[in-house]
Amino acid sequence: MKKKKLSFPVKPTLLLAASAMLLIGSTVGSARAALTYYSENYTAQMNMSSIGVTLMEQGAQDSEAKAVSHRNYQDDGAWDETQDGELLSGMLADGEKIVPGKTYTEKLSVLNSGNIDTFVRVVITKSWQKDNAKNTDLSPELIELKLAGNSGWVEDSSASTDERQVFYYTNALTAGQTTNDLTDSIRIDNSIAEKVSKIVDGNTIKYVYDYDGYTFTMDAEVDAVQTHNAVDAIKSAWGVTVTSDGSTLSLQ
Repeated sequence: MKKKKLSFPVKPTLLLAASAMLLIGSTVGSARAALTYYSENYTAQMNMSSIGVTLMEQGAQDSEAKAVSHRNYQDDGAWDETQDGELLSGMLADGEKIVPGKTYTEKLSVLNSGNIDTFVRVVITKSWQKDNAKNTDLSPELIELKLAGNSGWVEDSSASTDERQVFYYTNALTAGQTTNDLTDSIRIDNSIAEKVSKIVDGNTIKYVYDYDGYTFTMDAEVDAVQTHNAVDAIKSAWGVTVTSDGSTLSLQ
């Protein structure tokens, strides 16, 4: 039987994902981060044992960046990968509740945990949920993820929406190298806490937040391709046209 993940030569491109879900006015709940996809649609003379990528994060409660998810190919043909993880786990102190309008530290970066030079891409998706289902009453723009700026990252505006943003790191990463921070902080727009309904029950009057019980979700996906034949590899793996000299890339 053909084992897809063991076949080579292949284009070493891989993707990992991490996600977080927070309830407005609550402490941080559990979230799951998982490596979800592996693509083999571009052939190149490259050994799979050389590819690896790790999503790094630093929150307000973290003294330094920590690995959230990783996926590295091993010599025995297996993946060394995280099975689960959390984004935003370092954003709040124990027992602290998220407050709309307050800015929290949220720094994301990518580590080349393989042993070849790679280009990396990050896709961030934001949305709202209620009763365990996606909800569109609130705009994803109210989940304000501030970019670090002047960091070597470039956004593909043609592929980005209010809910989804796509970023490319313009410099190749050597083995063991980490990108500059992509993001700087996160904030929930205070306007969601200003919508309150008055409920009268006999002699009792109470006020209820219109968006009580809503949660927001944030997913970060990272994938990487080798710098060898980068233009063709990126076109095949990511479907975008770039120019590259092997050490840098530019979107066309």
